Amino acid sequence: MSNTVLAIIEPETFPHDVARRAAWIATQYSCDLELLLCDPMLTILGNSFIASTEAQKFVDSIKETQKQIMSDVADSVSSSDLNIEANILYERPISDAIIDRALDSNPMFVVKGTPYDNPAERASFTYTDWRLIRKLDTPTWLVKPGIWKKQPIIVGAVDPTHRHDPQNVIDHKIIEAGESLSDKCGGHLLLLHTCQRLVEAGSPATKSFMPTNLPIDELDKKIRESHRCQLDALAQANDIPSDDVHQLPGRMPEILPAFVRTHGANVIIMGAIARTSLKRRIVGSTAEKVLDQLPCDILLVRNA
Repeated sequence: MSNTVLAIIEPETFPHDVARRAAWIATQYSCDLELLLCDPMLTILGNSFIASTEAQKFVDSIKETQKQIMSDVADSVSSSDLNIEANILYERPISDAIIDRALDSNPMFVVKGTPYDNPAERASFTYTDWRLIRKLDTPTWLVKPGIWKKQPIIVGAVDPTHRHDPQNVIDHKIIEAGESLSDKCGGHLLLLHTCQRLVEAGSPATKSFMPTNLPIDELDKKIRESHRCQLDALAQANDIPSDDVHQLPGRMPEILPAFVRTHGANVIIMGAIARTSLKRRIVGSTAEKVLDQLPCDILLVRNA
């Protein structure tokens, strides 16, 4: 792993916010910063388009604009404590080009902006976002615009019962990333595990066949206690204070965004688990359903 933070700069996705967050991360970890402008406009135009002198002038104008954007972004985060390199990426598809660049440079983090609609409190995850989430091996920091605290609140979304990760490898990596970040910036790490209630599980059709004498409340209590026991063991193994460990009943897509808003979290750390049998990577249990509802930054770490 190189001592670099790779920031993906897209002109249409609040580039200055992304650069500022990436510069902040690079400063905390004493890294260099590479700003990579992803604007494949010239590739879209195609080689046949630049046959005429007039067309070439148009292409040159686009290139100058791109260079000016990069210069402005780099100047906005310039610091004597930060070594900045700025490059422009023209290849398509963007996601594959970013992955190739990450493979070449092996950065500590890849940082990218994600469009976010504040009134609706939903992000618009693009095809590129999902490709990076599922394919990129490097920890990926997805930035959403918003006020960033000097001592941020960090939430680690863990699941010690995850059937695809019985050794809790990904949970330990989530906690490791959270503790590292909080130690460097004076932040505060909270752990959250959601436990769906039995009354919320299953479809109405399957519920209609349940025996009327099924002790739902008793079973629900035993499940919650089992989950809590595993969560506490995970926290104790990583020296997380009990006051910072939360288990809440309910569905993750509902609980996680509410928890983030209630605690004023700046970033939530989640795990992407590689599943060799399927030759793809999943993002936690039902976490993929909640990613675009979170009103804060997201840091994705991998188990492999």
